[in-house]
Parts: sequence; structure tokens; C-alpha cells
Amino acid sequence: MAAVPGHQVHQAAGAGRGGDLRRVQGDSYDNALAETVIGLYKAELITRHGLWSGTGHVEAATAWWVSWFNNRRLLRPIGGIPPAEYERNWAEGQAP
Repeated sequence: MAAVPGHQVHQAAGAGRGGDLRRVQGDSYDNALAETVIGLYKAELITRHGLWSGTGHVEAATAWWVSWFNNRRLLRPIGGIPPAEYERNWAEGQAP
């Protein structure tokens, strides 16, 4: 199994969409949000880890990070609760 440097993972992440996620058409606010989340993902997981032993490890770590980001990360602007909990509350009509 070969090590995969973080910058190659960054390049591969955009490969399925023409190689660059910034070229995807859509609302500018959607693109800004997507780029912010991608930046957090790269900074908090991909770059911090350094060399990866293969795509399987990247995929498993990505699944863990997405679950943490949505279900366990406490977000102060929405009351110190995870985004998934806030969304459930909103859907049930209980959002602040």
C-alpha cells in the first residue's frame, strides 16, 4: 500500500467534477458554503493527518469526519448544539 500525500488527496477530491470544484455552476452562496466546508475538511482532516496509507483510509476518515461535523460538533451560533439536532428541531417547529 502506497502513501498518499495530502495535496494529492486534494486534487483527487475535485477530479470527478472536472478537476476543480470552484467551476461548478450554482448559486454563489451555495458555492461559498461548499468551499468553506471543503476548506474545513482539508484543514481539519486531510492536511493535519499528512500522509495517508491509501484511499480506503481516506474514505473511512471522511465518513467519520462528516458524521462528527453533522452530529457531534457543537455550533455556538445555533445554541451550542450539533447541526443535525438544530435541523431536527427546525423540522419539528421547535427552532429558536
